[in-house]
Amino acid sequence: MKNWFYLILLIFLCLPNPSQAQTDRNELGAWYMYVFNTQFKKDSLWGIQGDIQHRNFNIIGDLQQLLIRGGFTYMPKESPLKLTAGYAYIKTGTQGDNDASVIENRFYQETSFPVQLGKRIFSNHRFRYEVRFVDNQDFRTRYRYNLFINIPLNKLTIEPKTVYLATYNEIFINGQRKIGKGKTVALFDRNRLYAALGYVIKKGLKIQFGMMRQTSNSFGKNQLQLSLHQTF
Repeated sequence: MKNWFYLILLIFLCLPNPSQAQTDRNELGAWYMYVFNTQFKKDSLWGIQGDIQHRNFNIIGDLQQLLIRGGFTYMPKESPLKLTAGYAYIKTGTQGDNDASVIENRFYQETSFPVQLGKRIFSNHRFRYEVRFVDNQDFRTRYRYNLFINIPLNKLTIEPKTVYLATYNEIFINGQRKIGKGKTVALFDRNRLYAALGYVIKKGLKIQFGMMRQTSNSFGKNQLQLSLHQTF
């Protein structure tokens, strides 16, 4: 358990100081997401996963980002690991009436694995490496680590008709600091801290609604999140 204590302590030490972050003038935004996962056939080691996200500067109407992402997955035999390689298309808008946007093409590789703590705490660890091609910027890379924790509230396991608490904390670290035209980015890119209530509608289908706080060294913003998660 000492290792878990040090890991959680490291995550919170890496959080930026909220008092130093400038809040966006539209404080509350919203992300609407569909997340899917499937195997090519029953008991196959190979599959596909992905997500579609519509992110707004406000609750609805002012597009912050459109993200479409998908990848091939592989689960080695007798191993908890899940390996993924994929691609994402991201269109980033400009806040307000300005229609200007920036396009990013992103390739990523990730490893994830679940760890159960006790009888009711289900965690998952995801390490992701991104190769980023952003309009009018040099080649970029980024490293991400996400700790997910789900806790069922009315049952011992997360099964149909279960209400559960869903939380995560994700840290983003930039690789290349120089992005072109004399511009640089900080080593620490951002942090996302999330908490939500989830409900398992039926086997392979669940919904979550909660709040995420996204911060960097220069800004802080709250985002409502509504997400549908499907495994088929």
